[in-house]
Amino acid sequence: GAPVRAGRVTLDTPPLADNGHSVQVRVRVDSPMTQAEHVRSITLVAERNPRPIVAKFSLTPGAGRAEIVTRIRLADNQEVLALAE
Repeated sequence: GAPVRAGRVTLDTPPLADNGHSVQVRVRVDSPMTQAEHVRSITLVAERNPRPIVAKFSLTPGAGRAEIVTRIRLADNQEVLALAE
């Protein structure tokens, strides 16, 4: 129910992947990662996939920085969204 605010999340993907079965994704969030203020989760969404929520990562202040690097499968050419809570 929280409003979506743009600007603190950076999503890096290749403009065109050689193979949709394994697309590298890097997400960084501008956050101090302190007990008082930290990213609790990062969710990757690909709306045209059969299952749109591709991945969800839980983070704690112990992570040190809000960054994930992974590979995902994409059904077709599409936009990928990264949401940070």
